Amino acid sequence: MSMPLQKLVLFGSVVAGGSCTLIYYLIQTFSRASYYQSALEQLHSRPEALEALGPPLSVHYLHLTDRYNFVDIADAQLKIPVSGSKSEGHLYVSSSRDAPFKRWHLQEVFLQLKDGQQIPVFKRSAENGDEGKED
Repeated sequence: MSMPLQKLVLFGSVVAGGSCTLIYYLIQTFSRASYYQSALEQLHSRPEALEALGPPLSVHYLHLTDRYNFVDIADAQLKIPVSGSKSEGHLYVSSSRDAPFKRWHLQEVFLQLKDGQQIPVFKRSAENGDEGKED
C-alpha cells in the first residue's frame, strides 16, 4: 500500500513543480508585454499618482487567479498591484489591438487606492486614437 502512495507523492510533486513553472512563465509573459510596460510608463509620468502612493514605488506580482486579469487575441485587461510609502492600490489597465500580431494600444489606465480614491492615469483620445493622450 505504501508503493502507490509514494508514486502519488512523486506525481503530486512533479505536477506542483510544473504548476509553479507555468505560473512563473505566465507572470514573466505579462510583465514583458507592451500593454503592461506602457501602463507602468504612464504611471511613472503622473506625479499626482506617484505622490498619492509615496516613494519608493513597488510593483507586485499579478494575481493570476483574479478574474479581472484577462488577455485574449484582441483585448487585455490587468489589475497590477502597486504600493508606496503612503498607500497601496491597483493599477487597472485596458488595452486592445486591431488584429493578431499587431501593436497593442492602451485604452485606459487608472490607479485605484485602497481607500477607494481613483486617479486617472491615461485615456486614449476618441478623436484621433493617438497614444499618449491624458485626461
